[in-house]
Amino acid sequence: MDNSDNTNKSTEPLCQTADHGIGSGQPVGEAMAHEVVIVGTAHVSEKSVQEVKQAIEEMRPDIVAVELCPARYRALTGQEEEQEIKISELLSGGKIYYVLVQWFLAYIQKRIGKEMGVKPGAEMMAAIDAAQKTGARVALVDRDVGITIQRFWSAMGIVDKTKLIFALIPAAFGWGEEDLDIDSITQDDIVSQMISEFRKVSPTAANVLVDERDAYIAQNLVNLSRQGRVLAVVGAGHKEGIARHLAHPESIPAIEGLKEKPQKKITFARVFGAVVTLLILGTIGLVLFKAQSSQSIVLAFGNWFLVTGGLSCLGVVIARGHPLSALTAFLVAWMTTLNPLVAAGWFAGMVEAWKLKPTVSDLKKLAAADSFDEMMKNRFFKVILVAALANVGAMAGTFLGIYLIWQRLGLINPSELLSGII
Repeated sequence: MDNSDNTNKSTEPLCQTADHGIGSGQPVGEAMAHEVVIVGTAHVSEKSVQEVKQAIEEMRPDIVAVELCPARYRALTGQEEEQEIKISELLSGGKIYYVLVQWFLAYIQKRIGKEMGVKPGAEMMAAIDAAQKTGARVALVDRDVGITIQRFWSAMGIVDKTKLIFALIPAAFGWGEEDLDIDSITQDDIVSQMISEFRKVSPTAANVLVDERDAYIAQNLVNLSRQGRVLAVVGAGHKEGIARHLAHPESIPAIEGLKEKPQKKITFARVFGAVVTLLILGTIGLVLFKAQSSQSIVLAFGNWFLVTGGLSCLGVVIARGHPLSALTAFLVAWMTTLNPLVAAGWFAGMVEAWKLKPTVSDLKKLAAADSFDEMMKNRFFKVILVAALANVGAMAGTFLGIYLIWQRLGLINPSELLSGII
């Protein structure tokens, strides 16, 4: 990453390698042009905030590198523009999943930070402020969060995604919480244990969120070391990996490959969608082949229209969507279930967005919501929920519609099914 793209010219702090609760803070990597010191922090720890300030004051580095990308920096400093979200882009291409995962992780971090009385990212802001006071330059050395989330979601298979969801939901709602000393998680053995547990939950996710970013940040620190002494402020979970790369910079993978967006590939969702489409086409063929009259064909179509549209509309109603959004879902569901490239939720979500006009501010406020009721008052969340439940309803209607049509054609006998089950 070119440093000129990620250096805030107004603050320009320098980076330096200082350990945080892990070791003595000796410089790492003999190949560095200047010393690089790594400060490993806990993102919601007041102790980390103080240690970052102290490390910068004592070392007086030329550059202070922080584990932020431009997007996260703008969000942290409140510099995001108040603009309307392009819902059409968000609802297409699976981008909504990236946003939801990013929001879920931010929500959990915010929740922990609230309990600890420290705003997430406070230690990064402390580093930037301390850099300004000492005359150091500030460098943003992390990979763009959007690319990280996209690679993160794309790298996981259906099993990993399921495991991750079941791990995140309890954390988000505070279920099964254990007492945890946040300040202790910067200690080497505890960090290693936490990363090890993360790899068990999802090895691919750990590779994208930890290993790839370790390499990305390390390469940027190598580049920055040619300009002066660097103090890097990063999460404790990245400290060991970055230090390992700095000790052997020749082993750092090409940074261009780490910035690439994931390529489309065959996934379980795509295969499932193809199977459902074939099932629908097969059902249409059976109707045309076995129908006794044109009236039977009309009844089959009417059945399909009412069931898919009715359940998709019901999804919007459950999401407390606008009546026009519910009507849209009802009218288009029969058609979208026949076409794998479009979805009823896309149309319903677009109508809901047209009525509510969510902005970037709504997305930011979503992570600050403390209850489901507060989330429901958020315009962005309302649009996403309408789109999601409209799709769930349409999918349920697809299977129910196929079942009813097969039953009418005599291909399924409910009584025989029940007797077989019982």
